[in-house]
Amino acid sequence: MARILIATDAWHPQVSGVVRTLDTTTRVLREQGNAVEVVEPTAFPQFAVPFYPEIPLCVMRPGRVYERIDKFKPDHVHISTEGPLGFWVRRYCRRMGWRFSTSYHTRFPEYLKKLARVPESVTYTFLKWFHGRSSCMMVATPSLEKELVGRGFTAPISWWSRGVDLDTFRPRPKLATALPRPILLYAGRISHEKGIGDFLSLKTAGTKLVVGDGPARAELERKHPDAVFLGYRKGEALGEVYASADLFVFPSRTDTFGIVLIEALASGLPVAAYPVTGPVDIVTRDELGTLDDDLGRAVSRALVSGNPTACAEEGSRYTWANCTAQFLGNLVTV
Repeated sequence: MARILIATDAWHPQVSGVVRTLDTTTRVLREQGNAVEVVEPTAFPQFAVPFYPEIPLCVMRPGRVYERIDKFKPDHVHISTEGPLGFWVRRYCRRMGWRFSTSYHTRFPEYLKKLARVPESVTYTFLKWFHGRSSCMMVATPSLEKELVGRGFTAPISWWSRGVDLDTFRPRPKLATALPRPILLYAGRISHEKGIGDFLSLKTAGTKLVVGDGPARAELERKHPDAVFLGYRKGEALGEVYASADLFVFPSRTDTFGIVLIEALASGLPVAAYPVTGPVDIVTRDELGTLDDDLGRAVSRALVSGNPTACAEEGSRYTWANCTAQFLGNLVTV
């Protein structure tokens, strides 16, 4: 079996699709008998990003990172994020003449422009440099691959999809509720870059239900007292919320995939979203939902055209076993 080192600046206690993907992939790899070493932030001093306090960055001596790599003696090195840990592991691989793989999870150029007014061109220049020496850059969808190639990324690209816990996210009888239907669900980080304001501003019948937390929650609760904010939900409690809703609304224009989309489908929940990377790769026919530049129109159409049975069948294709097999097949030997 393989010895796989994964470097990531995104790890628990962060709550994100990236963390869920890496954590679950690591668990499945170990269950298969592989030795996996995760170089992640909790082993090092950290400081919070001023404009994004939920995401800490590490401050460490490079030698501490290098010692971890030397001791583990990996067959494969995967660098999952472009932060400090990813940088130092990349530098070590370059110094040793090792090959390594990377993955592109997050639209940092768009987020940094929105949150800190950093020009996208500056961040994309850094990202093209960072991934430029990768022997395999993993992306989640064909549309993201096409976009990055168009932006001048030159690393060889392979697809690495995502998975769903099908024991948790499955069709269930809808729970009795006093909330007016249809229940329109958003689940994810509550922040302005996720487009949640677009969702909460819709003039629709029924109830807008929000699961998750984030820096914009207090402001949005004040502005939209008609919406119901549940905070974080996990496991069975989260699965029950999905299955009891009538439609999942995904208002983000900046995600690279959106695990919540396939969780919704697996729960038998159609999707309304913008026609952007992620949704265009997942919501591929009317039975699964509607994509439209007018989010309100997407909601109206998806409530009519969505087929819960077809959604559940589609969602069940996204297993963590398949996801991990893709990841393992993409790795390169050092």
